[in-house]
Amino acid sequence: METMLKKPASKGDAFLDAFDNCPHQTDHFDMWWMGQSGFLIKWQGRGLFFDPYLSDSLTEKYKSTPTPHIRMVEKVIEPEELKNVLICTSTHNHTDHLDPATLHPLLATNPRMHLLLPEANIEHAEAVLGSRMPDLIGIDEGKVVQAAGFEFHAVAAAHNQITKDAAGRNRFVGLIVKFADWTIYHSGDTLWHDGLVPELIKHNVDIALVPINGNDPTRKVPGNLNGMEAACLAKAIGASVAIPHHYDMFEFNTETPDEFKQSCDRIHQNYKILQVGEHVRSTSFPAPKPNTL
Repeated sequence: METMLKKPASKGDAFLDAFDNCPHQTDHFDMWWMGQSGFLIKWQGRGLFFDPYLSDSLTEKYKSTPTPHIRMVEKVIEPEELKNVLICTSTHNHTDHLDPATLHPLLATNPRMHLLLPEANIEHAEAVLGSRMPDLIGIDEGKVVQAAGFEFHAVAAAHNQITKDAAGRNRFVGLIVKFADWTIYHSGDTLWHDGLVPELIKHNVDIALVPINGNDPTRKVPGNLNGMEAACLAKAIGASVAIPHHYDMFEFNTETPDEFKQSCDRIHQNYKILQVGEHVRSTSFPAPKPNTL
């Protein structure tokens, strides 16, 4: 019997209408959770897509294996329908963060699109994307990248450990993006590690996008922060708002946001829990803090 998929908060034409008709403001932005670790931001008419996964490539790849990736929620949109995406990110090489089946149709509609990724992973991206490839922009700790009007910084991520290439460059990163007066931290996939809080706290993070699916070795895949750890990380770095991700996509590797919500309530960490496809405007967040670095 086929699994009944969850319905996104918005999808198809309704989603496109909202995305296409965002006001062109200089001081505020619009954001959607697109599922898994994918967040789509629109600011001044420019689209920034963190780690997009808008395909069924993993469901197809693992359907006859001990870890079938059974999808839990409908896609918000087909990637080829999405316009004005100037830059995508890939925090690491796993397919739900670097998906040719998503990036190729996005690129067909957005031929000027860039892909920001760890310098250590460029060779892998070239191999899996082949001749149909966006312009690749490498980043690593200590490097600042300006692209499409956004400023990016990288911090090491542990998935499950910090992993570097022969040149000492990180294969797993989290990303800090700054634009207008806002600073957003996208964790990528990570566990807590010693360098994480000291690096992030320098940036006066306004919005922390943090994973909550946990680290269960019986799943036989690398893990992430659980709900309590994600809440505590947001609190430790002084984030004005924490938003959870990396759940409600695959049945074998998910959690509910309950632990995250309860932990945030206990430690007085402001948070917002989104449905897949849900839109939020930055006017609903606390005013941004002064940018640093």
